Amino acid sequence: MIVKQIWTGNEYRNFNYIIACKETGEALAIDPLDSEKCFQIAQQEGWEITQILNTHEHLDHTGGNAALVEKTGAKVLAHHNAGGKIPGIDRGLKAGDIVQVGKTVILEALDTPGHTLCHICLHSHGEQPALFSGDTLFNAGAGNCHNGGNVSTLYKTFSEQLSQLSDDTVIYPGHDYIENNLKFTLSREPGNAQAQSLLDQVRGQDPNQAHLTTMREEREVNTFFRLGSPSVIRELRAKFTQLADEPGDEIVFTKLRELRNSW
Repeated sequence: MIVKQIWTGNEYRNFNYIIACKETGEALAIDPLDSEKCFQIAQQEGWEITQILNTHEHLDHTGGNAALVEKTGAKVLAHHNAGGKIPGIDRGLKAGDIVQVGKTVILEALDTPGHTLCHICLHSHGEQPALFSGDTLFNAGAGNCHNGGNVSTLYKTFSEQLSQLSDDTVIYPGHDYIENNLKFTLSREPGNAQAQSLLDQVRGQDPNQAHLTTMREEREVNTFFRLGSPSVIRELRAKFTQLADEPGDEIVFTKLRELRNSW
């Protein structure tokens, strides 16, 4: 599997992706907001974009669809309930559905609601496991629930699906928020040496050569995976004085997301 991460350079700090089959040159574009850049890169590499996958319905992920379809004739794939939200869907995906690209790329659709209720992540089970996570999971962070989402549902996606991914799974997110996310982790867990070390590494990084975390790193530096950490809970109880001594993972997740919303 060939993966090209494409930095859009826009104010929302979007990443687009092209996944290509090394044998056939067929390619899948994920959330190709910058349709021209995606098309030009595919042309330069000799790839043919035959499919477009939208992780969810927000315009900064779907806004390039029409132009790229016009240039390539690609089929549009998205969540099976997103038909009224994303124009021109050719295939609606449910949990467990397979997206094949050429002969060599097999991707599993995960139904991952929370940021929105019609969100898909793609999971590659190949030699190098990978997750194309849209706005559900960021490097060192979690998606917000402002525009059509639900925090309890997002917690379930984290606890029941993302937490089950193997340590070596590489995370390819929809945006470059890693520096701010690590700063938030450190605001919640000041003694997290791994988060501080990674922040020192990525501070001011070139997003054209962005650091990609693995799930092993996420478990160390992403506060939304560290719900049972005594220091995380201690810092929360200092902020939310009515919080129980052992508040439970969902409450910790919800309070962390609340703090991150205004942080």
